[in-house]
Amino acid sequence: MTGKRSTSTSTSSKRGCSATRTATAGSIAGVDHNTYHCLIVLVLFETPSGFAMFGMSGDRLIQPNALQFIWLKEFREIKDKSSAINHDTGVSCDLAEMIMKWHHPGQKMAVGKPEYKEIIERSLSVPCMFDEIVMEVMWGLKNLMHVLVPQEKMKLSKDDYLPMSQGLYMLLNRYGLDVKPEMVTDSIIKLACFLLDCEYCDVKNSKHLRWTGEYIEKRSGIKCLDWDLMKLATGIKIICYPTERSTAEEAMFTQDELSKLVKDAHKYEGKIRKRSFMNAYSEMVEARQLIPMAQKQLEDLVKEAKDACEAEQST
Repeated sequence: MTGKRSTSTSTSSKRGCSATRTATAGSIAGVDHNTYHCLIVLVLFETPSGFAMFGMSGDRLIQPNALQFIWLKEFREIKDKSSAINHDTGVSCDLAEMIMKWHHPGQKMAVGKPEYKEIIERSLSVPCMFDEIVMEVMWGLKNLMHVLVPQEKMKLSKDDYLPMSQGLYMLLNRYGLDVKPEMVTDSIIKLACFLLDCEYCDVKNSKHLRWTGEYIEKRSGIKCLDWDLMKLATGIKIICYPTERSTAEEAMFTQDELSKLVKDAHKYEGKIRKRSFMNAYSEMVEARQLIPMAQKQLEDLVKEAKDACEAEQST
């Protein structure tokens, strides 16, 4: 955070404190360390009493369950937060030492404020990220701070703890729910995250199902590339287990499509991982069953929150 000028010398070129890079050597599963660390994004998270450094798989940033793939590397209390990241003095020795301890050449670091990006890049030459996706991650970290950073004993203010994230706003809007920031509760956040996980079932299974659809079209001539994802998953299930289809599943297809799926099932023996596709199919079916129930619960929670806010304003 920015603040008054500190008497300590803290820019990387002047401070004389130990902020050197950790040397890398050897390899991990055939991947050299520099390549490995470029795949891992650092996340510098500000807490009430200091800063925490997290590691995170870079390709997980855009996923709704991103915080399931984040791990704490270090937490450090900073006595003078006003000079930790400062426009005039740069980055303090203590914080710079922590950043450089974990940063590797070519590795990016997500930060919680645009001014932090500018100051850290100028002072330490560490490439930083700050955008809407990073803001979503930071918002999640704030709401899970005492789980992910148990060493932090101080509490965030209410304004910091439960603001409306862009992702939460978009999800609530998608379900036709008009929720103001002051109405957001922990229960609403948890249920919204659950809904997002349900929606994500299609996203994470899409690529594998589409690839298999292309293979089916080439091998059997079944025009399935334009099918919606649930129909495609059901079609693959029928190929895997042609005698275990239900009437509801059969109704999704034309007679010609169904006949070809059953007739050509033997062509895919040993070519398709049946268990993997059954897991994807079952997960997608379950998600479609859970979404309406979760939506109804979310509507009830929003109504309760709205009534509580109106009651508080009227007193």
